[in-house]
Amino acid sequence: RGPSRPPAAESPERVEAFLDGLKYDDKGLVVAIAQDVDTGAILMQGFADRTAVRTTITAKKATFFSRSRQAQWTKGETSGNFISVKSVHIDCDKDSLIYMGVPDGPTCHTGAHTCYYSRVDGPDGAAAVDGGGIRDGEEEALSTLYELEATIARRRLEVTKEGDKPSWTKRLLENPELLCSKVREEAGELCESWEKQEGAERAASEMADVLYHSLVLLNLQGVAVEDVMAVLRNRFGTSGVEEKASRPKKK
Repeated sequence: RGPSRPPAAESPERVEAFLDGLKYDDKGLVVAIAQDVDTGAILMQGFADRTAVRTTITAKKATFFSRSRQAQWTKGETSGNFISVKSVHIDCDKDSLIYMGVPDGPTCHTGAHTCYYSRVDGPDGAAAVDGGGIRDGEEEALSTLYELEATIARRRLEVTKEGDKPSWTKRLLENPELLCSKVREEAGELCESWEKQEGAERAASEMADVLYHSLVLLNLQGVAVEDVMAVLRNRFGTSGVEEKASRPKKK
C-alpha cells in the first residue's frame, strides 16, 4: 500500500486549486454565511476574500473580510465568541459559502445567538409594526424543532390564572409521572405503527408525539435540544456497538 494522502484541507495545493475556482466579485469577495451545525440557525452573513476562506479551511475558525476596515477578521477575536468550523460548503454558482460550525457564545453584537432574530412578515413583524418582529427577546428564525422547544419553554413560565385550566404542556411539566408515562406510551405507539403496518402517515404522526413529549421531558431536566444534537454529531463515524460499549455503566 502506498503512502496515505492527506485530506484536502491539509493539502495546500488542493486548497489553492479550490480558491482559484471561486467566483469572486469585482472586489475579490464571496458571500460567507455562518450556520450553527447543531441547531441549523443562520448565525451571520459576511464576506470573505481568498485569504479569509483559506484561513477558515485551514484554521477551522470562521473568518471574514471586513469591507469597512478593509481587513481580515476572525469572528470572536475581540469578543471571544469564536465559531469553530466543522465543514465548509459551496453553492452551485461558486460565489458563496456556508461555514457550518459551533459558536462559543452569542454571534450577534447585541448578545443574541444569531443576527437574524427579528421577524419581518406577519401582523407583528418589523414590516408591519415599528420595532416589531422580536418576541419576548427571543430569536425568531427557528426551525420547526427549535420553535417547538421555545414554545415548551414559554409554557413552563406561564402562570395559570385561578379558574383556568393549564395547558397540556404545563400539566405534563407539573406531573413528571404522567409525563414519563406519555413518553413510554407514544414510543410504544410508534412501534405499533410498524408492527400493524399502519403506514407512513401514521408513523410520522406517532413520531411527532414522541418528539413533543420527549422535548417536554428534556425541558423538565434542563437539557437543550442543541446538547442532544451535539451528542449525535460526536457519534458520527463511530460504530454503534463501539459507542455503546464505551459508555460509563449505569449505577
